[in-house]
Amino acid sequence: MTTVPVKGIGKIIFSSSLGTLIEWYDFYIFGMLAKTISVQFFPEGNETAALLSTLAIFAAGFLVRPFGALVFGRLGDLVGRKYTFLLTLVLMGGSTFLIGLIPSYKAIGIAAPLLVLLLRLIQGLALGGEYGGAATYVAEHAPENRRGYFTAWIQTTATLGLFVALGIIMLVKSNMSDAAFTSEWGGWRYPFWISILLVGVSIYIRLKMSESPMYAALKKEGTTSVNPIKESFGHKANFKMVLLALFGAVMGQGVIWYTGQFYAQSFLENTVKLEFMQNREILLWAIGLATPFFLFFGWLSDKVGRKWIMLTGMLLGVIFYRPIFNSFLKDTNIKTQLLNIPPGLDKIKTSQVFPITDTINKNGVTTYITHSSTNYVLPDGIGFTEKRSDTLISTWGGIENTLRPDPKPSYSSIVLPPSLKWKFILLVWIMIIFVTMAYGPIAAFLVEMFPTKIRYTSMSLPYHIGNGVFGGLVPFIATLLSTTFTKDPLVGLWYPIGVAALCFIIGTLYLSNKIDKDVND
Repeated sequence: MTTVPVKGIGKIIFSSSLGTLIEWYDFYIFGMLAKTISVQFFPEGNETAALLSTLAIFAAGFLVRPFGALVFGRLGDLVGRKYTFLLTLVLMGGSTFLIGLIPSYKAIGIAAPLLVLLLRLIQGLALGGEYGGAATYVAEHAPENRRGYFTAWIQTTATLGLFVALGIIMLVKSNMSDAAFTSEWGGWRYPFWISILLVGVSIYIRLKMSESPMYAALKKEGTTSVNPIKESFGHKANFKMVLLALFGAVMGQGVIWYTGQFYAQSFLENTVKLEFMQNREILLWAIGLATPFFLFFGWLSDKVGRKWIMLTGMLLGVIFYRPIFNSFLKDTNIKTQLLNIPPGLDKIKTSQVFPITDTINKNGVTTYITHSSTNYVLPDGIGFTEKRSDTLISTWGGIENTLRPDPKPSYSSIVLPPSLKWKFILLVWIMIIFVTMAYGPIAAFLVEMFPTKIRYTSMSLPYHIGNGVFGGLVPFIATLLSTTFTKDPLVGLWYPIGVAALCFIIGTLYLSNKIDKDVND
């Protein structure tokens, strides 16, 4: 059965994409604010442990996405696409709004992270049901020879959701001080509250949508699936296609997506120590400039097939991730640059934070520990903050004073000069181009693998295992590896590189490059 072209395909794409974009926005503001959230919802004393705990909660939302795919995929194949992803939108928006209302750890103790975890799990379940419905809905309206291009609009929503999240966070942050933004009821909560307005608009639009014509025809004929889960995974031939979709395409695409757009941001903030706003600005520019390529590679996949475009994106990530991330480190290595300042030049002090002194009296000896922060600019234009903890030991009456300068001052809040900032934008843009290659054609690819009556269920599960488990764990596993094996700051990249390489091999051997012109059975 050939898909019948529908008038107003632009309206259909817009209605589907807007809701999906908002769901991605809701899902990703948590990760964008991970460092701030870790301070609010976990006890003080160990910043690394708090950040890892926050990333673990962030990852938990990904781990339950396959369960959401089963629950809502089954519902979508039984009762229809429209009402199912209307329900997922309500669940996602409500959960996001409520996260913004949870009191801090100081106020309610362990209940704070537990409530965040619960709402994060609901977010994951909702997103597990959203993507498959939106991609299926658009694909079942699209002309068969333009399916890659039209479904690529849905593929832009994940990146645009990230873009909107970054933009709103930067807008809020730019209008208040750091202290106001990071305080218990500060500006970091605003992006969560704004979600409820965005969701309200999308619900209004989606209520006006009609059901997919292909699904409506099945329902009219009485040939919809009675048990989508059993038919998807109980039949050997279909289950084989589910496994092939997962291990030959989606798991590699998942790690490419989250490395280029999420781990890159985390790495620049936590390892490179790039200043908060500039870090987000770099990602914002890179995303904005790369997003049209989702549509380009979706269009191209209609002409030349899906397989080699997706696999090329994975292979490029395998080859170039370590050189790109190593460039981030080399260009911002403050200690090396301090040693290499030419004779006659020096760093320029621009400001100093008023020092805070801790006083310790014990056995007639007074110890003063002075904590100070000083902002500098290097001759090449890089700005940075030097944090010191200098110690002064004084005996009775001040007869003997010993000053012990901090032997290992830390360097943070690095600010790049314009030329280096644009280099970083280019490098992140290149990684997002890999994302557009791997991700742009994949909705059409998955739709074409499965029959209409079980498509929602069949395509949703491998997609959300590949993206939610393999991809979503990239920030957590990479950060965990980096904090465990501290001698190699790039050790975290071996996880996405290994997964993408394995997927490339399986996809090369077993995937077909043929475009299925008949997506119904």
